[in-house]
Formats: sequence, C-alpha cells, structure tokens
Amino acid sequence: MKNRLRLLRAERDWSQAALAEKLRVSRQTVNAIETGRYDPSLPLAFDLARLFNLRIEEIFEPECSNGSGGIPQRPDVG
Repeated sequence: MKNRLRLLRAERDWSQAALAEKLRVSRQTVNAIETGRYDPSLPLAFDLARLFNLRIEEIFEPECSNGSGGIPQRPDVG
C-alpha cells in the first residue's frame, strides 16, 4: 500500500524512532510501513491518522491498477 508516512514524518522533523515511540511500535515497524513492506492494522492506521490529524485515506492509498481505488468492480447484475 502506498503511503505518505515518510513525508509526514519528515515535515515534523521526527525520526523513525520518535514516531515509533509515539505509536508504541518498533522503529522497524515504522520503516516497514514507510517502505510498503507492511500494511498497518486498522487500529494502527487510526492511531497514525489521529497523530497527524488526517483521515486514513489522506495517508494511505491502495496500489491498484483497475482504476477503482482498490475496490473490486462488481459485474453488472441482471
């Protein structure tokens, strides 16, 4: 999942360790989220959104090539 976490953290001049401490997670978790190797749990995503005073959708964006924003298209019925 794409995200703006590195940019948001840098805007506040926070290290990965400082952000990890605020979220009560490891620095490795912050690094994995920033590099897209780990998608945070929903509670952690909400914690991030609250910390940055943003909506989750303003931080995270699904990587999807079908143009639907990550939501599978339903076939037309009937």
